[in-house]
Amino acid sequence: SVDCSFSRGVCDWKQDADDDFDWNPADRERGDGYYMAVPAFVGHKNDMGRLKLLLTDLKPKSSYCLIFSYRLAGEKVGKLRVFLANKKTAPAWEENKGKDEKWRTGKIEIFQGAETTNSVTFESERGKGKTGEIGVDNVILISGPCPED
Repeated sequence: SVDCSFSRGVCDWKQDADDDFDWNPADRERGDGYYMAVPAFVGHKNDMGRLKLLLTDLKPKSSYCLIFSYRLAGEKVGKLRVFLANKKTAPAWEENKGKDEKWRTGKIEIFQGAETTNSVTFESERGKGKTGEIGVDNVILISGPCPED
């Protein structure tokens, strides 16, 4: 498995230069490192912020599972979407409501066909809310299909 966490991960993360705002590091409550977040008050409604994970050396014709922690805290905070590079149109994963402030786990199956997925993009869309944040943390890529809960 490959640890792509922000504090100590080995992965290559890039801010998208063509979006409306950047994701920023936020300190974890327990003080052990940080996660990436977009506060609710950044930008205007429907503005987008994209954080791209560059994937190299994924073997063709094999499957992987991307596992990550996320939270949407605050009322009308916006949407969090995840796109795989070779499937530009529809998000591979999307969440638009936080039931509470808790962190949850997202999982996405990545199957490498003839075309390999060379990046994963976490996209935050600004909502109407003024409080809270969208956060992503503990991004891990494992070989094989996603495990059952």
